[in-house]
Amino acid sequence: QVQLVESGGGLVQPGGSLRLSCAASGSFFSINAMGWYRQVPGKQRESVAGITSDTNANYADSVKGRFTISRDNGKNTVYLQMNSLKPEDTAVYYCNALIATVIGNRGYWGQGTQVTVSS
Repeated sequence: QVQLVESGGGLVQPGGSLRLSCAASGSFFSINAMGWYRQVPGKQRESVAGITSDTNANYADSVKGRFTISRDNGKNTVYLQMNSLKPEDTAVYYCNALIATVIGNRGYWGQGTQVTVSS
């Protein structure tokens, strides 16, 4: 059983920073692409940032220059450093990973962590 567990969300003032973490655990061979998504009530989940196994990163236009995605393959963990946060960044943030298991490559989601940007 593969699990993704997120941490690091919370309440922060506009202009502040937060760092999200997502660790994969369980039985698997390797982790391919990893990414962060976010969702607000009434809207579709949207991609925020992604990173390949060889650390090529991509970002949504709305977060370029403010957010940085990284990964530690030894810890099976992906991070999202969020700086200069804005109220419109408020959402539930989910991590996603494409993981190679005995039954093939499968996508997994974390449980989500709330990020609230408010004064």
